Amino acid sequence: MDIGMPSIPFRIIFAMPTEYFRKRLIDHLEQEHIPYRLELSEDPGTYVLDTSYQGSFRATGDRLWVIDETDLFLAKTRKAIRYRSVLNQSKKIRRVEDLSVGDYVVHYDYGIGQYVGLKTMELSQEKRDYLHIIYAGEEALYVPMDQIDLVLKYSSHDGMTPRLSKLGGKQWSKTKANVRKRIKDLSDRLIKLYATRQQSEGFAFQKDDTMQEAFERDFPYLPTKDQEKAIINTKYDMEQAKPMDRLICGDVGFGKTEVALRASFKAVLNAKQVLYLVPTTVLARQHYYTFKDRFEKYGANVALLSRFVKKKQQTDTLKKLAKGYVDVVIGTHRLLSSDVKFKDLGLLIVDEEQRFGVEHKEKIREIKANVDTLTLSATPIPRTLQMSMMGLKDLSMIETPPLNRYPVQTYVVERNEALIKEAITRELARGGQVFYLFNRIKGIEGIVHRLNRLVPEARVAHAHGKMQRDELENVISDFIEHGYDVLVSTTIIETGVDIPNTNTLIVHDADQLGLSQLYQIRGRVGRTDRIAYAYLFYSGEGLINDEARKRLNAIQDFTALGSGFKIAMRDLSIRGAGDLLGQEQSGFIDSVGIELYMKLLEEAVTGETLERPKKEDIDHVYAPRHVDPNYVEKDSVRIEVHKRISALNRLNDVEELKSELTDRFGDLDADLLLYMYEKLFKKFSAKLGVQKTIKEQNQVKLVLSLEASERVDGQKLFEKVNAFDARIRLGYLKGHVEITLVTRNQVQHWLYVMDRFLDDYLYG
Repeated sequence: MDIGMPSIPFRIIFAMPTEYFRKRLIDHLEQEHIPYRLELSEDPGTYVLDTSYQGSFRATGDRLWVIDETDLFLAKTRKAIRYRSVLNQSKKIRRVEDLSVGDYVVHYDYGIGQYVGLKTMELSQEKRDYLHIIYAGEEALYVPMDQIDLVLKYSSHDGMTPRLSKLGGKQWSKTKANVRKRIKDLSDRLIKLYATRQQSEGFAFQKDDTMQEAFERDFPYLPTKDQEKAIINTKYDMEQAKPMDRLICGDVGFGKTEVALRASFKAVLNAKQVLYLVPTTVLARQHYYTFKDRFEKYGANVALLSRFVKKKQQTDTLKKLAKGYVDVVIGTHRLLSSDVKFKDLGLLIVDEEQRFGVEHKEKIREIKANVDTLTLSATPIPRTLQMSMMGLKDLSMIETPPLNRYPVQTYVVERNEALIKEAITRELARGGQVFYLFNRIKGIEGIVHRLNRLVPEARVAHAHGKMQRDELENVISDFIEHGYDVLVSTTIIETGVDIPNTNTLIVHDADQLGLSQLYQIRGRVGRTDRIAYAYLFYSGEGLINDEARKRLNAIQDFTALGSGFKIAMRDLSIRGAGDLLGQEQSGFIDSVGIELYMKLLEEAVTGETLERPKKEDIDHVYAPRHVDPNYVEKDSVRIEVHKRISALNRLNDVEELKSELTDRFGDLDADLLLYMYEKLFKKFSAKLGVQKTIKEQNQVKLVLSLEASERVDGQKLFEKVNAFDARIRLGYLKGHVEITLVTRNQVQHWLYVMDRFLDDYLYG
């Protein structure tokens, strides 16, 4: 890391909001014996600050040089392609995300009810939005939006309709108590498992060096924010003494492989071997070439091991593995065979674990004991998802779509030849190719003949896992080179086959496939800026069972990019959470719903609870907590806006949200802006330790608690008051610090003025 610092008398400010980068810089400065400070002053010198700037700049006249972490750590040696996705402008709502009128919900304190919409009511002459929930006997509960975290969407293991709880009764408390009692034994075992993981001795990898940085600069794109965060967290885990167990959850094509590449290279630089386990030979081959291309110039040895590799080559690879001559081995479950020995295995990567059988998973668990483990999946299996959501595995979400990616247009229809012909003809007309999924080897050639008859101009080939290695590879290669227009295939295309020109998918018997499987297969198309189509056919409505119908409805619902995590959650509700540690739990899951069951299980493990002591102080309302339906029409989007406002932490967050809402819905009204400033004021007050706010005709007084008054930085407070452009008085009465804003003749609203002052004092 060549910082290239000027000679003092400059003030050099390193803006390092990311803790990982901040620590790396401090380590470097200390290693080079360069003095630095962590708090800004007027004196020349080097400063490392927990803040961010819009890029780096140098002001020679002011003798100031600001270096942003992005320029220092993420600089590229070649021009990088920057992701710009219009589909990532709005955040997903995690818990009440897809709430529709009529959905069943479960309130932590009051039980199961039915959501009937958003309702606006006046309180203290100010409008507020509430979730309107109906309970047994048509009794209504109105939940203010700032308590939305107490409401979860209800789902059971088989989609059963729940009984509504009775408001005011004791039954709900009893139900919760019963569930808590029944998961007590399970949670004890979870705690033991968690403790074992924390105490396990692993290998602490070294921090990144210049070769790691050079390797990362080979990536031709700028990583998305989610990708960068996943990479930082993965490398941080690897540098700890306890074994890593991290799940990277991200849609197909969202950049999980790059995380694996960087983690693998870090392991190789530490003289450790890497085992990369994939479910199919096709995917193994694709990853092998990707790794080979990136690793070879650094002298690392990458090998492939699957049933398609010749026996002699397999034997040679196994010998080299045992002697430590192979750094990275990529392959299918062949790698789990007893004859596979490593000299010093340091990292296990499991790609799409839901494709491995029970025996394979047991073998993986044996390998994992003291080895750092990275699991990559778009739709993790329910067990893994549960463990991740409860901290038994660490979870990284990659939700940012790549450049100009569009959702796949999905149709669930009864199979008919006219539609099949139209779908293929339309794709061929725009120069594209088609995947036709027929998941039975017997009869696959008959499908090829039928398609040749339907669309004579189409060049049709077929592929399946029982074909000879050379024959299969030739068919796939010819299809990639556009030697064929239509590839009729079994589910070997489910993972890894990346053919950007293929943008129509036809599934012959979609009702015979699992939900995450359908989602993975659909991910094979729509990998460019072309709009892609997926036709999920079934043989006839009468022949579909309820579970298959739910799966097809779910895949049609979740067309949005980044829906893999939601698919896994829906799979939880269709298939059931199953047994996390071997004990059947579905009976009690239904009594409270999967989401609350997992919450109670998490409480049992962590000891933290959502139970809240009854507050004696009154929540003073200073602004309308309301999103006007004339401004944002859809209730689900209004809920999203409330959640975004709840997440505000700084004044610049308000500006960003204001800009986004203006872009999406037009100019904001004053009430909505005041709602944002009030939410920020409440957060600032809590951070500062304000005990009470006294609002009078010409002033607003903040009275700090005794504890907060003792720890307040008096000198900084005086300096900020003297430099502020509005009139503020400081006072001290009976051990309480008082901050009073004089509002007389003040043009701007007091909430905005107070926010500016508090933001400056707390973060300036």
